[in-house]
Amino acid sequence: MFERLEALEREFDDLEARLQDVYASGDQHAIRDAGRRHAELKPIVDAFREYREASSNLEVSRELLREAGEADREYLRREISDAETRLAELEADLKLLLLPKDPNDERNVIVEIRGAEGGDEANLFAGDLFGMYERYADRNGWRIEVLTSHASDMGGFKEITFTVKGDRVWSRLKHEAGPHRVQRVPVTESQGRIHTSSATVAVLPEADEVDVAIDPNDLQIDVFRSSGPGGQSVNTTDSAVRITHSPTGLVVSCQDEKSQLQNKEKALRILRSRLLQIEQERVAAERSEAKRSQLGRGGRADKIRTYNFKENRVTDHRIGLTLHRLAEILDGDLDDIVDALSAAQRAEQLAGSAA
Repeated sequence: MFERLEALEREFDDLEARLQDVYASGDQHAIRDAGRRHAELKPIVDAFREYREASSNLEVSRELLREAGEADREYLRREISDAETRLAELEADLKLLLLPKDPNDERNVIVEIRGAEGGDEANLFAGDLFGMYERYADRNGWRIEVLTSHASDMGGFKEITFTVKGDRVWSRLKHEAGPHRVQRVPVTESQGRIHTSSATVAVLPEADEVDVAIDPNDLQIDVFRSSGPGGQSVNTTDSAVRITHSPTGLVVSCQDEKSQLQNKEKALRILRSRLLQIEQERVAAERSEAKRSQLGRGGRADKIRTYNFKENRVTDHRIGLTLHRLAEILDGDLDDIVDALSAAQRAEQLAGSAA
């Protein structure tokens, strides 16, 4: 571990020596990469230097203890005990800092929510999930921008796609991807029976233009008239845009804006992020044949989390966490779940690195 830390410290010193030239070059790709790498290395190098200083001080205290008179020995023993405790803490911190970084941790995200099984109730639940993330974003000082939406006749959304921008957005939201199941009495149920429905959530890292190069010749762009719930016209011009990416077959439609240009720009943002995800999944699949899709089948039995209204319960099935405060969670109080999922991921990584 310490050989690796020394190598990272040398890389950090070299990068700091070159930063001024990188910024002066005007190369935005190089500037972004250098800034991100500097931000990744600094906490590691700072912790390593603190560890090295604490280790040196500990050796000095041990040497003094060997030569100290009886009056000073108790004081030095306490100093040594405190220093050993601190060294153990710093070593644990360094092991965490050295875990592989998620390449998307500094990115904003695009979230797609779709009603899955359960008809109108699934669409209502998709609306509930959007409200939950909207309020969670507000608690964290993040910004949400709706890119495209398809409202349901009964309320909620058949589908809604939006960006979330802010600090640590990907690292806090990436575990939300997958099928979410709800168990409750629908508003349309006259006999009070509990129904089970589901909605799917996809969380995509938002791609910059420099991340994904799209050949305009690979795009088929169609325009059409926007429409709302029930088929009514939203406007009388052909402002809605549908983009088909020929090499992958991906299709993205946007119609929320009145301007055809704005809808096209939003559709391209979604397309770039989907293409980035495809490439990242391809790389991950080469490393692990067991790679699974984020969304699963979207069925009632295929879920990452259950929201049970009768029992006031939210259960995350991946880590076996159950919390009996459903209303607060739907109001955006997601930190307990997010923190537990992040801790479980770190523990799994640590176990893997120790194996």
